[in-house]
Amino acid sequence: MQDVTAQPGTVSKLKPKSYKSSSELKKRLWRNKYLYVMLIPGVLFFVLFKYLPMYGLIISFQDYKPYQGITGSEWVGMEHFQRLFTEPDFLNILGNTLILFGMNILFYFPVPIILALMLNELRGSFFKRLFQTLVYLPHFMSWVIIVSITYVMVTMDGGIINELLSYFGFEQVNFLLNPGWFRPMYIIQIIWREAGWGTIIYLASIAAIDPGLYEAARMDGAGRMRQIWHITLPAIRSVIITLLILKIGSVLDLGFEHVYLMLNSMNRNVAEIIDTYVYTAGLRQGQFSYSTAIGFFKSIIGLIMVMSVNKLSKKMGEEGVY
Repeated sequence: MQDVTAQPGTVSKLKPKSYKSSSELKKRLWRNKYLYVMLIPGVLFFVLFKYLPMYGLIISFQDYKPYQGITGSEWVGMEHFQRLFTEPDFLNILGNTLILFGMNILFYFPVPIILALMLNELRGSFFKRLFQTLVYLPHFMSWVIIVSITYVMVTMDGGIINELLSYFGFEQVNFLLNPGWFRPMYIIQIIWREAGWGTIIYLASIAAIDPGLYEAARMDGAGRMRQIWHITLPAIRSVIITLLILKIGSVLDLGFEHVYLMLNSMNRNVAEIIDTYVYTAGLRQGQFSYSTAIGFFKSIIGLIMVMSVNKLSKKMGEEGVY
């Protein structure tokens, strides 16, 4: 039988695998130390503003009183969730939220893709940079400015849109108080502000496509449209799927500021969404536990949607987000 007893002088050669992997890990961390230092602000942001606030979700199961604190408030279990689902206005508010989200997916989501394809086809560098600057610019304006510009354009008191309608013999329209115009104006403002900024990721993906594919397509007689359809779109398909999954994750999170600025007593029936309802119930009426329960409900729905769509994308042969 072979003697497996360690001989003197061979101990240093028989290092445990865990020791070697630990040593390699330390070397790799030290070699990329500056990258990890750059990572610290992002990690701190998520820890401080995303993970630590989760502790406050406890109050959605309590009758929270600020002067008693979390530890001193009475535990009420699922009472606030039961109230949410039995609230007379809940179905209407949920419906408004889902309709606006559906309009985002249907009308807004394809626009950055189309715009990126158009920008990629521009050959003059000057015009390409100029057009990119013009479509990026609205993103840096706040929703207050965007809504204010819209108000100036559509108001019946000298607004350019109504002035043009009068000039061509049409009747003026009260866009701001007409509930039927709230959703079209909402989605137009979204497209105007965010479409240009949304092209950045798509343009970066298009820039990574091998130019040789286009050369081969041109040699085979393919025009620009066929090159876009058979080369560009398939090459960025994974990026489109990933961004769509992330977008669907925010199904109930449409943003408070934009809708609240357009909300008024005349269009409330179609404009009230979960975010504005949380503000009204939580901050203006002081129902902290109830509003937290609504936020918790939103988060759970978003998590379920991301996991479901990610699983569906993997079944369709895509990579997904995880």
